[in-house]
Amino acid sequence: MAIQNITMPQLGESVTEGTIEKWLVKPGDTVKKYDPLAEVATDKVNAEIPSSFEGVISELLAEEGQTLPVGAVVCSVEIAGDSELPPPPPPKKSAVSTAILNAGVQKKQETQQPTTATRASEKTVRQDKVRYSPAVLRLAQEYEIALDQITGTGEGGRITRKDLMKLIETGNVPTSLVETSPVVDVAVPQSAPVTEPASQDNTKVVTPTQPMQAGDIEIPVTKVRRAIANNMVRSVHEVPHAWMMMEVDVTDLVAYRDSMKTEFKQKEGFNITYFAFFVKAVAQALKEFPMMNSMWAEDKIIQKHDINISIAVATEDALFVPVIKHADEKSIKGIAKEINELAVKVRAGKLSMDDIKGGTFTVNNTGAFGSVQSMGIINYPQAAILQVESIVKKPVILPGGMFAARDIVNLCLSLDHRVLDGLVCGKFLNRVKEILENTNKSSTSVY
Repeated sequence: MAIQNITMPQLGESVTEGTIEKWLVKPGDTVKKYDPLAEVATDKVNAEIPSSFEGVISELLAEEGQTLPVGAVVCSVEIAGDSELPPPPPPKKSAVSTAILNAGVQKKQETQQPTTATRASEKTVRQDKVRYSPAVLRLAQEYEIALDQITGTGEGGRITRKDLMKLIETGNVPTSLVETSPVVDVAVPQSAPVTEPASQDNTKVVTPTQPMQAGDIEIPVTKVRRAIANNMVRSVHEVPHAWMMMEVDVTDLVAYRDSMKTEFKQKEGFNITYFAFFVKAVAQALKEFPMMNSMWAEDKIIQKHDINISIAVATEDALFVPVIKHADEKSIKGIAKEINELAVKVRAGKLSMDDIKGGTFTVNNTGAFGSVQSMGIINYPQAAILQVESIVKKPVILPGGMFAARDIVNLCLSLDHRVLDGLVCGKFLNRVKEILENTNKSSTSVY
């Protein structure tokens, strides 16, 4: 019999760690190859870790709520066979990101109890660079727990969800405290009266929790909603957002699409939407302005070769961003078909990892909800997101001074100002505008 280790897989291009949300097996369970072992959450996606072997679960080496880096061992499986079998080669970067990395044949090692000096060293390291899992942060916020006053039992002194649950159950919770000293600069509205600052007496003020009133409904945060929240917070905190908006006359495009939509649906079996025309125009403009298809990478900017358009698809309680890969190589019909297929997958809960990875630029169809102007949060680590707003009728002055009712849409661009500046963004939006305003029956084919 031999022991094989299962490790934390790479669950996205920029994902470096994952949180064990729930174990689906326990020691002693028999598993087959590809059986799900655990549910894992990251800031981008929730997935399951499948077994890459057939055997018996030997040991669970990670706790629920624990966050581990990619490649860290999460559990071990006892398999029948030669203990000297060499491990398979690591998967290529292009392989499906849920592939399990085999850590090779391992023998169980004795657990060494940490000394007092080791614990102190681990606590110092943890305080120098504190990182908490989403589960720990959620509990800390809910119960106002001061994490800096807790010594964790996890790897390297890391605080786990079980550490917090134990404190909560015993009632011995170190409460978050806010010092009134030193003074923090804040922006004061011009209409607010200016008063003398209160005397600083170093009084510690306890931050109250949100009170529940009669009729209030408490809604648990789902794994998907938590992942969305984490990614949005990271984007807002790390990315210096700037915004730009351009008005586009799409009267000819609307007439063209409306004239063919019924026949197209009968022939192809799916709808030809306005959104497909917008995605195609963006893909074409990205090819002409490749800097828009870039990402920030600390000491460098990476200009992506492939043009993979992420599209936002909403459900009742979540938002997903599946990807149309190589959108610049697809026709309007091909893009419309893929939009339809991805939307169906989202609503059926059947998106795969391959469906959501590799996006380089996001287009969001906010106009579907009637919005006419919005400022999107960039889909990290991309450099920009374009909001396509609702098409509305507006009176427009035509050449010669005549008024006419025209179909107008606002394109709202959010950009990462570390990567992009107003000049290239203005040129890019102008090109998208030019393509859309010249989309008509005589000059544009959907095939």
